[in-house]
Amino acid sequence: MPKKEKLKTPDWIIGGYDSEEDYNKSKGISKKKTGGAFKIRRCEKCGSDNVGVVIGGNGIWECHKCGWKGKNIKEEELTEEEFMKYLDEKGEEIS
Repeated sequence: MPKKEKLKTPDWIIGGYDSEEDYNKSKGISKKKTGGAFKIRRCEKCGSDNVGVVIGGNGIWECHKCGWKGKNIKEEELTEEEFMKYLDEKGEEIS
């Protein structure tokens, strides 16, 4: 059984800051905002999300709307709220 690491009190608490954000701001640390948990792939040419991988194509994508084929697929990361709005606008039913 692997040995468990000991828990460590975060530096922002040890430093007496009210939040991790305050600590990072005072130390000049900027946390890069990561995208959302949802990814949408779009066609390079027409922007449609109706794309798929070509089987046996070694990373080649194909747009089912305009017929574009290529490797440079646009990938967009959305938060949950943005993704839900996207599905509403697209007309998808949400359970």
